[in-house]
Amino acid sequence: MKYAYIFGSNSFIVPQGSISYTYNGQSTSFLSIRSVYHDTAAESRLSVNIDIKDMHGAELKITDNKIENGTGFNLTVQRDRVLVTGTDGLAIIDVHQLDDRSAMSLEHNVVAELEVHAPVAPIRVRGNFMLGDLHVEIDNEKLFINDNSYANSTLAGHSDLQFTAAGVVL
Repeated sequence: MKYAYIFGSNSFIVPQGSISYTYNGQSTSFLSIRSVYHDTAAESRLSVNIDIKDMHGAELKITDNKIENGTGFNLTVQRDRVLVTGTDGLAIIDVHQLDDRSAMSLEHNVVAELEVHAPVAPIRVRGNFMLGDLHVEIDNEKLFINDNSYANSTLAGHSDLQFTAAGVVL
């Protein structure tokens, strides 16, 4: 199965439903897709595991859409979305599985790659959080990893998607 991860105006199409980061030479998963929502299956839902820190260093660990570790977070779960906000109401991480119509209304370069690679699900991720010593901020237009910004890029790879201090690696 292939997954398309959309960060701002960027898309990364990979064969696995997991994204990791490198810290002190060690690779650690911070977002794993356990299952995706299918509108033809009544009981299906987007289910994720998340392991990040907020901007204040508070640890947030979610397993199968339930907070396992972390206090001061608000969790909203819908069939196709998992949203975590802080007590201030600002999004820490928002993982949203796009429907076909929404995915096909993205920028042309992203739509073209979705059509070519036919991923099982396009997953949009937004937020502002920490992965080890990496500050990750994702808005509607850009992906920021520390001081590096990414916009309007589309990459497909045959290995895991990984965030590093040097950038995004496939």
